[in-house]
Amino acid sequence: MFDGGGAQGAGGFDMSNLLAQAQAMQSQLMEAQANLESAEVEGTAGGGLVTALVSGTGELLSLTISRNAVDPDDTETLADLIVAAVRDASENAKELAAEAMGPLAGGLGGGLPGMPGIPGPPGQG
Repeated sequence: MFDGGGAQGAGGFDMSNLLAQAQAMQSQLMEAQANLESAEVEGTAGGGLVTALVSGTGELLSLTISRNAVDPDDTETLADLIVAAVRDASENAKELAAEAMGPLAGGLGGGLPGMPGIPGPPGQG
């Protein structure tokens, strides 16, 4: 008959070890998120005519526009350059986030949809 096995469950599964790993991962995740929030990432367009600065989480922090980019008769081009610079900065922020979170995304090994690191049912994933 099964007696509970102390700290280990059925089949030698160590729940306390799993909980310790989960707590360590949560701590690492929180640290990575804090680092992303304070990071600043740049994106440019038009060969540097427009520069956007975003946080590691993608929030627009500043926008720098060269005088050479300003043509009162062609504001559409300036608008396109601004959108391109912000898009470039946002993509760079996503890459930074992927690098920062990448080691944590694997979690404990499996992956239920929406719950990285928790093994899914056999035959899925």
